[in-house]
Amino acid sequence: MTAVENKTPADFWFDPLCPWAWMTSRWMLEVEKVRPVEVRWHVMSLAVLNEDKLDTMDEQMRAFMRTEAWGPVRVCIAAAVKHGEDVLGPLYTALGTRFHNQGLPRDHETIVAALEEAGLPAELADVARSDAFDAELRASHEEGISKVGQDVGTPVIAVPGADGEQIAFFGPVVTPAPKGEAAARLWDGTLMVASTPGFYEIKRTRTQGPVFD
Repeated sequence: MTAVENKTPADFWFDPLCPWAWMTSRWMLEVEKVRPVEVRWHVMSLAVLNEDKLDTMDEQMRAFMRTEAWGPVRVCIAAAVKHGEDVLGPLYTALGTRFHNQGLPRDHETIVAALEEAGLPAELADVARSDAFDAELRASHEEGISKVGQDVGTPVIAVPGADGEQIAFFGPVVTPAPKGEAAARLWDGTLMVASTPGFYEIKRTRTQGPVFD
């Protein structure tokens, strides 16, 4: 077996606009360094998740979900369809760094720069305004959200369990992203509670926003 074959696959569904998913994704990159884990990136969509909840939102959030929330995730799924899911990791990093760490506008110019950094064609940015890949987007979203139910958001993580069945969970929601051994401890603990039969939730009120470092 190769080293990669000995690694545990961790399937990670993300929407590039979510700051909390971004924090979790940076933690997962640390986990890859300290545990035999290989992250496999997939796309899910806050716009799809919330399209039947628009009437419960305030006007600003409703407008966001109807317009801005579609663009980046459409670009991601188009990139995956055209160039393979292996491009999602570099593209997510390029988009997320610009959106979250640098606070750049989530516009055409920023998306083009991210695509170019990830070695992808700039014309993929045009898909942000197209529904050409929405069927694939919905299928990828459904694959992830069906593992955890409709009451959560992004990210969703799924790993093989001891009995061969996948263990899937939302989160963890954490800031700043733990590094080194702290990242390893959180991973070990998350798997321990998530694999406990009948376990559903641990939660407390957030008192700090995302810390991007």
